[in-house]
Amino acid sequence: MDRFTRTRLLLGEERFQQLQARQVTVVGLGAVGGYVLEGLVRAGVTQLHIIDFDTIQPSNLNRQILALETTVGRPKAEVAKERILAINSDCRVLADNIFAGEETLEQIFTPRPDLLIDAIDSLNPKAQLLHSAYVRKIPTISSMGAALRTDPTLIRSGDLFDSSNCPLAKHLRKRLRRRGVGKGIACVYSIEKTNFDYSHPGKDDDPSTGPTPFSDRGRKRNVLGSLPTITGIFGLTIANQAIMQLSQPQQQTITE
Repeated sequence: MDRFTRTRLLLGEERFQQLQARQVTVVGLGAVGGYVLEGLVRAGVTQLHIIDFDTIQPSNLNRQILALETTVGRPKAEVAKERILAINSDCRVLADNIFAGEETLEQIFTPRPDLLIDAIDSLNPKAQLLHSAYVRKIPTISSMGAALRTDPTLIRSGDLFDSSNCPLAKHLRKRLRRRGVGKGIACVYSIEKTNFDYSHPGKDDDPSTGPTPFSDRGRKRNVLGSLPTITGIFGLTIANQAIMQLSQPQQQTITE
């Protein structure tokens, strides 16, 4: 039996071939992004550009699928590529251990993706990445804040500018409006209320710990509580949306 038999049976051969023909870029390979990759690769996505500047730390073991005792200290992009090829050696994977910022955007968008998945947890780079994808008219699915949430039934999906009760989304919208960005960015978010305030210096959704070539970038970040269940559901929800979108005819995935 072919490894993708069940995907083919569900989507049909034509849609499955569409899925395999698409180029996907995933930025951020942590608690959410790792599960995004797991869902995409096991469904049949074979062309991937994966990006993360960080290394795996012991604190990642509670929620990140790439984090094992044997992978602690290694670059996430490198570990992710190995896992992808261990699942499907036919995948074509470009792995970049780079920081997502203004100076790396051209590299991030080369090759041009049919879909960008944003799983960055830091506010400034996230805003820069989403703005750049928006002006390039690259379809995008973005993860909002999964930390501090405990109720999976309150996870939602929709347009970033229609989301509610997510402090990260609120501050992103404010920054993106200043850059002329409007509706058209899909996201996964939670409507579960938290008391977290992203307006204070140093506040981001999740910490980057341990030395990397980019450790001095941005503000010092706070550690927030999070569960592997919620972050995993965020990632698999994004992966599911991506699979359904990528398997449609090309013209239906273009954001006007």
